[in-house]
Amino acid sequence: MIKIYRKTATIEAEQFDPENGVITEGVFDKEYEHTTSGMISAMVDELENGHQSHNWHIKTLEGDLKVNPGDWIATGVNGEHWPIADEVFKKTYAELPVIPEEVAYVIKQAKKGDYKLGWVLYATYSGIWRVSVGNWIRTHADMFARAWIDGYTVEE
Repeated sequence: MIKIYRKTATIEAEQFDPENGVITEGVFDKEYEHTTSGMISAMVDELENGHQSHNWHIKTLEGDLKVNPGDWIATGVNGEHWPIADEVFKKTYAELPVIPEEVAYVIKQAKKGDYKLGWVLYATYSGIWRVSVGNWIRTHADMFARAWIDGYTVEE
C-alpha cells in the first residue's frame, strides 16, 4: 500500500541571482574540462555581445552539481547544500510563518510543558493569555497552527 509523506525538516534557501550579485557562498565558476559546441557558442556570444558565460557549480554530498541563475540553493539540517530548480522549489517549499515574539513565547512554553495545540487554542478563547496575544492568535489561527506544527520565525 502506498502511503503519503510530507517533509518534516526545515531548510534555509537562497535564490541564486549572479546578475544582481547574489552568489551564495560555496558556488563557484567551474572551468570547462573540454570544449563543447555549447562552450564555443558561449565564447562567441561573449565576444560578440559582451555576455559573460559561466559554468556555475556548488559542492554537494553527491559531488559538484550545476546550478543555474534562478535556482535555489538549499542548506539542510547538517549544513549540506543542494540546488533546486525554481519551479520545483515553489511547488515543494513554503516560507515559515513570521509571528510576534510574545506568540513565539506562548508556543515555546506550551511545548516545554507538553501541552497540546487544542489546549493552547482553548486557553486563547478562555482569556488566559494577555489580550494582545490572545487577539493575535484568534485572528491568525491558521498561521498559529502552521507555526506550531512546522516552526516559525520571529518578527524583527
